[in-house]
Amino acid sequence: MLGRLDLKPLDFQVYTESMSMNLPLKDMTLQEKLAAMELLWEDLARSPESVESPDWHKDILDERRGRVAEGKARFVDWETAKKDIRNKIS
Repeated sequence: MLGRLDLKPLDFQVYTESMSMNLPLKDMTLQEKLAAMELLWEDLARSPESVESPDWHKDILDERRGRVAEGKARFVDWETAKKDIRNKIS
């Protein structure tokens, strides 16, 4: 699948002891970086049971379910949510 990125396997250095991988990020275009991310995501999505969520994810979901059950949750459409996020970070 590396062919989709037009990179040779030798461009990657894999260290099996630490399981780290060096990608030529500085040499990659935005499209190549996005393609690499998509390949990783596709691979992870094939076996979601092998990706454990941390305990704090469950805690947050439980808290949010509780707010919904109590009628205290507030929902907005996606466009409004994006606008709110942009306002908070700018």
